[in-house]
Amino acid sequence: MSTDDAAQKGMFGVSGSGDTSGFGGLVRNVADPRSTPRPYGGYFDEVADLLGEGLAKADVGFEEAVTRVVVDRGELTLHVRRERIVEVCRLLRDDEGLRFELCSSVSAVDYLDAPQGNDADEQAARLHVVYHLTSMTFRRRIRLEVAVSVEDPHVPSVTSVYPTADWQERETWDMFGVLFDGHPGLTRILMPDDWDGHPQRKDYPLGGVPVEYKGAEIPPPDTRRAYR
Repeated sequence: MSTDDAAQKGMFGVSGSGDTSGFGGLVRNVADPRSTPRPYGGYFDEVADLLGEGLAKADVGFEEAVTRVVVDRGELTLHVRRERIVEVCRLLRDDEGLRFELCSSVSAVDYLDAPQGNDADEQAARLHVVYHLTSMTFRRRIRLEVAVSVEDPHVPSVTSVYPTADWQERETWDMFGVLFDGHPGLTRILMPDDWDGHPQRKDYPLGGVPVEYKGAEIPPPDTRRAYR
């Protein structure tokens, strides 16, 4: 990956003298999305091994359930195939050596301009559902990610494994438009029921109205900035 590909520059899509905030000089390194080679370090190898053993007992290969293992900034992320997410969560919760009893968060990320992975299917799957799991028994944390496309944004609900995911999946549906199949009541939780669109998608229009001052007019956000 070249230096230009591995970094994003600026903020708000502003370049040149139009940016008076100073954020135009920001240079942010972008993590390489490819798999991390073994050894992962710390307890991460143990988690991967125990998960692999549990999947093998169910006659499921590790690669059939997990497409990629990434260790970045001291955090373990397992990229899980959506059809296996419930099975993986149940194993992570119930295995005696894993005991990830708590799903503390379900959210999403829209990689509109930064496709993840190297093949066409992964690059098309711009919506990533992110699960944060905590083992209170072993004081460990991991992340799971499931990637889906805007055209087919269906992910099985994990509420049967983690009841705390109920409202979190509702918020993810509301903000990102991910449909959680099997959810007991998938309705909007922040926006009105008849709201059009999902506000945290990167291509959602910012909207707004122009603000008039004496001798000046400030245009609405969607005409003056492009958020990335």
